[in-house]
Amino acid sequence: MLSRLARLALLIVAPLALAGCGYNTIPTKEEQAKAAWANVQATYQRRADLIPNLVETVRGYAAQERAVLTEVIEARARATAVTVDASTLTDPEAMQRYAAAQDQLSGVLGRLMMIQERYPELKSNQNFLALQNEIEATENRINIARRDYNEAVRDYNTSLRTFPTIIWAKTLHSGSKPMQLFTASATAQSAPTVDFGTVGAPPAGAAAPATPGGDQAPVTPGSAPPPALPAQPAPAQ
Repeated sequence: MLSRLARLALLIVAPLALAGCGYNTIPTKEEQAKAAWANVQATYQRRADLIPNLVETVRGYAAQERAVLTEVIEARARATAVTVDASTLTDPEAMQRYAAAQDQLSGVLGRLMMIQERYPELKSNQNFLALQNEIEATENRINIARRDYNEAVRDYNTSLRTFPTIIWAKTLHSGSKPMQLFTASATAQSAPTVDFGTVGAPPAGAAAPATPGGDQAPVTPGSAPPPALPAQPAPAQ
């Protein structure tokens, strides 16, 4: 009877003792870092979802800027094709590929947003302004999500190297590996430089605005883009 009570007490006390000495710290911090990474991916996906409508809105006013429009579409495709899941957060090469693809998209997206300075009608279009605000808000969310992820990774990685959790990292949690921080490339730290020549005046042969008032029908971010409008014939002389 006494030995049975002793075993029962051991079953109750042992988990409490393990928790108190940090046994659960490593897996807890690891899960927190994985959750933070999921938030990073979600914010980048939100940006990717906004881009098609943004491209179509710009195309309606600046179809001749096809080089930039094509670059944005291609960069978006590459960025969404590169993924890093929870199982590869410890792979530095995978993280570098993901960061490089997102940085490239950020660069060409910046060039797309600057096109508005050359087309006054586009700059005042309500749909473009709404999408611009959504993009800017999403970029802020991306910065916050990346910061939170890096902090969670720093906390987790520290637990693998400090006492007393290093004891568990070297024994029962020996499969837990340091995760990679998310770092932007050097080129992503500066804004893109675009020379439009005479800013504010559309070039010769520029497309006319889609409607006389310069507005298109509002498009909800994430919905299908508006259909292209036929060109209007020139007035008789």
